[in-house]
Amino acid sequence: MAKAYWIAFYQEIKDPEKMAAYSAIGGPAIIAGGGRFIVRGQAAVAYEAGKIERTTVIEFDSLEQAVATHDSPAYQEALAALGDGAVREIRICEGS
Repeated sequence: MAKAYWIAFYQEIKDPEKMAAYSAIGGPAIIAGGGRFIVRGQAAVAYEAGKIERTTVIEFDSLEQAVATHDSPAYQEALAALGDGAVREIRICEGS
């Protein structure tokens, strides 16, 4: 079974307090779902249309595990805490 990678690209963090509340709830929810943080922080370099903003890469044992974690009540609570505090894009991709 291929591993899966949950990748978050932040275009803008509008409210650092909401971001901190999200992180306090979301990090433990992701770890409880089997996620392992591979990258967490500001990009060192960005090319083409990329932005030097926060990027997160989380590894899961499977696509199903990553999606289940995203859709879990614990992670949904984290999303509610974030609200409009950030503009971001989440992608979940299977590894090769």
